[in-house]
Amino acid sequence: MAEEEKNPNIIDDLEGSSSGESSPSGEAPLVQLAAKDEELKALNDKYLRLAAEFDNYKRLAQRDQRDQIRFGNEQLLKELLPVVDNLERAIKAAKDSKGSDGLVKGVDLTLKQLNGALGKFGVQTIPTVGEAFDPSGHQAVASVPSDRVPEKHVVEEFQRGYRLHDRILRPAMVTVSTGTGSPASNGTGEASVED
Repeated sequence: MAEEEKNPNIIDDLEGSSSGESSPSGEAPLVQLAAKDEELKALNDKYLRLAAEFDNYKRLAQRDQRDQIRFGNEQLLKELLPVVDNLERAIKAAKDSKGSDGLVKGVDLTLKQLNGALGKFGVQTIPTVGEAFDPSGHQAVASVPSDRVPEKHVVEEFQRGYRLHDRILRPAMVTVSTGTGSPASNGTGEASVED
């Protein structure tokens, strides 16, 4: 029992000091415990926020990587589009001037091959003539009255537009109908009302 008297951490001593008078030595462990509990809560909250931020960062990085893979060749494809335009112009000029059929067929086959290659990479043409005007895919360069094409629909295509998956590579340059060319029209396709 002599050893028990020397050991200050006996259960009886702890109970005696906590049930008896409150002393500074009895309150200090409780205060320290409460402070450590608050510190633990603060660190746990900080950890949870950091884990959430890291998960968000991972998702953003994965999305950016998917977009990079999906749209990585966008600049190359933009550079190829003028080649397609020139091939289309060459075919049209050869047909208009009644040039040799061999040239027209050769350029036509080249154009089909190039369009096929572009299609493999997700490039599609934007439909124009007869379609409703869509400012996200069409660029209006002129407007004309038309009896055969409804108002705010495309009458003619000047330059073909292209889309890569769901992004516009280049809008189509088009002429838009203003509706019928009646003299009572005020330019917006609605008849003007005079009092």
